[in-house]
Amino acid sequence: MKRAKDQVSGQIGEPEPNAQGSKRQPKPAPDPAEQTLGPGLYVVATPIGNLGDMSPRALDVLRRADLVVAEDTRVTGKLLSIMGIKRPMISYTEHNDQARNPALLAALDKGQVVALVSDAGTPLISDPGQRLVAAAVQAGHKIVPVPGPSAVIAALSVAGLPTDRFMFVGFLPARPKARRDELAGLINIPATLIFYEAPHRLIETLEDLNELLGPRPAMVARELTKFYEEIRRGSLAELSNAVKDQVPPRGEIVIVVAPPPKEGIVDHASFDLDQVLKTALDQYSLKDAVAAIADAHGLNRRDVYARALTLKK
Repeated sequence: MKRAKDQVSGQIGEPEPNAQGSKRQPKPAPDPAEQTLGPGLYVVATPIGNLGDMSPRALDVLRRADLVVAEDTRVTGKLLSIMGIKRPMISYTEHNDQARNPALLAALDKGQVVALVSDAGTPLISDPGQRLVAAAVQAGHKIVPVPGPSAVIAALSVAGLPTDRFMFVGFLPARPKARRDELAGLINIPATLIFYEAPHRLIETLEDLNELLGPRPAMVARELTKFYEEIRRGSLAELSNAVKDQVPPRGEIVIVVAPPPKEGIVDHASFDLDQVLKTALDQYSLKDAVAAIADAHGLNRRDVYARALTLKK
């Protein structure tokens, strides 16, 4: 009887034998420099901190692009200089995007290679490139993704929270009422929530998250992939208290929050919650109405509060 290892036809990475019995050699990966870079809009991801995350493909596209479209040409110019690249650049921001689109579409019409980058990470994630991509799609141009770093995915990958379903919220409103109103609408979303936040608003945001979403597991990541990278995990209450006791943080921040427990989601079909709330709000303050209904029907106060805010709008 043959030994088990003799029954294996080949090892991983070995060439497969062909019909004549000789082994076919695997084709080597093509050299990017020898490939033709076709015309189109290339959406190029750049490092969010560690320059070692710059992919060879992204470097090749940027070296051969006819034009680099950047959120801030000073930031991108510094990156290109470090990488030994010098290409024509044009700024593209939320304030000038409409004015820039015709010239950029004209460049694509001429068959040029246009590379779109953000200040850091993958373009279109909390930056203004979406309108250019939409305009290029509508005009029938080829759009080529050149994937790479993303703070959203980087944070989610190390949070230790469910990844099968997640929602990127981005930056919450700066005004407290608007921020709380938006959070109230997210209470019952059955997905891991991912937020960006500015350092000076971190304490207020964590307090609001804790009050409206409850004691869920969460993570706060600061300066991902950079020298002062910091990752904290705990409940929203624990993270909120920890931040209060420290000097206000610096750098870019990502907050990841676990989905709500299934038993905490309001079942609006069980009774007419809207009608009960409307009646109560006509007679009591928002706070008193929510407390009375939640206690009477055994519901989570945060969930009832969210629905009450929606009705008041």
